[in-house]
Amino acid sequence: MTISAILSAKGDRVATIKPDDRVAEAIDMLAEWGIGALVVSSDKKTIEGIISERDVVRSFAKDQEWTFRLRVADIMTANVITCSPTDSVDDLMTLMTENRIRHVPVTNENILVGIVSIGDIVKQRMKTLETESEALKGFISGTH
Repeated sequence: MTISAILSAKGDRVATIKPDDRVAEAIDMLAEWGIGALVVSSDKKTIEGIISERDVVRSFAKDQEWTFRLRVADIMTANVITCSPTDSVDDLMTLMTENRIRHVPVTNENILVGIVSIGDIVKQRMKTLETESEALKGFISGTH
């Protein structure tokens, strides 16, 4: 199964924020939308970074007073790991595990086309396991 299948199921909407926006705004967006990361982009097409709850917590641990006033660019992760719509879900699971990341923007020819979270991967994996389980039950019971 490919990443494009996940995007087809969940949609290609990506929450973005500009690098010069304040961290306080990013926190509000994360909370309001119930998400764990925002892609940092000035034009909603090009990835300049990613800001996650983890970035916010690390910044807050260093400087509680100023974190909310900082720009997103000051605390974002600039070296963003991405994937392609044609990549396999298994490869993405390995990439996420090895790099200890939970959100991976999806790009096609360096243009942002979606984002996949570990939750999306788990949901897809559960669907696959349910389908396989039903097929096995049908085979065993002879209704296959």
